[in-house]
Amino acid sequence: LAPRAGHDLNYIALSGALYHSGRAGQPPTPALNLTGDFGGGGMLLAYGMVCALLEAARTGQGQVVDAAMIDGSAALMAMFFSMQARGLMSNERGTNMLDTGAPFYEVYETADGQWISIGSLEPQFYAQLRTHLGLDDELFDNQLDGSQWPAMKERIAEVVRTKTRGEWDEILGDTDVCYAPVLSLDEAPSHPHHVARGTFVEVDGVPQAAPTPRFSRTQPEAPTSMAPAGAHTREVLDTFGYAPDDVEQLLAAGTVAEA
Repeated sequence: LAPRAGHDLNYIALSGALYHSGRAGQPPTPALNLTGDFGGGGMLLAYGMVCALLEAARTGQGQVVDAAMIDGSAALMAMFFSMQARGLMSNERGTNMLDTGAPFYEVYETADGQWISIGSLEPQFYAQLRTHLGLDDELFDNQLDGSQWPAMKERIAEVVRTKTRGEWDEILGDTDVCYAPVLSLDEAPSHPHHVARGTFVEVDGVPQAAPTPRFSRTQPEAPTSMAPAGAHTREVLDTFGYAPDDVEQLLAAGTVAEA
């Protein structure tokens, strides 16, 4: 398929990642373009380049890094292929532990129309979820009984809808329920954790993620303002070996432009 046009959505469709993203009885739902473009593509390409550089430093030999987005998205699904092979995952979308099937790994709507996330997978976290939400009914005694998950989810949804997101922040925010409010792009940068950690920086009034990962000895450079189109035209053409007169002719003819 190398000669054929495609995008993130197509790549994750072929790798199996899209099929299992969504709720029971609903169509597959893309998680933006994170899985193919950025996770399976850009991030694994960067990883491949670092690996190749380390190998070149040791052997003195270079090589081509072949990082296809469809390969990367398939690699990101490795755990789920393994789970299915062991009988731990169903092909029925939205019925499994991590695809919104489990009531304790789900997002719920609050009284004010906002959303919260709950990820109480481990027994000790699930026990805290029961305590803080008052889930003392025997319905919740067997956490992993999938036949009871729909009823459990319905009950948790009822409880969550009795309070606003802010109220749940107060109740669950300082616990090990594995809880977080679902924040919008406008809200995320001002969350106390991000402020304390410096997760976001502001450049020309626009918030964006700070460089990551972080290192103990070398500090990544902060993002800079976006250069206007044509700001580096002369510099780039000079790098390509164009003579000054040729650059002027290109500019005069409108073949290239400068800011």
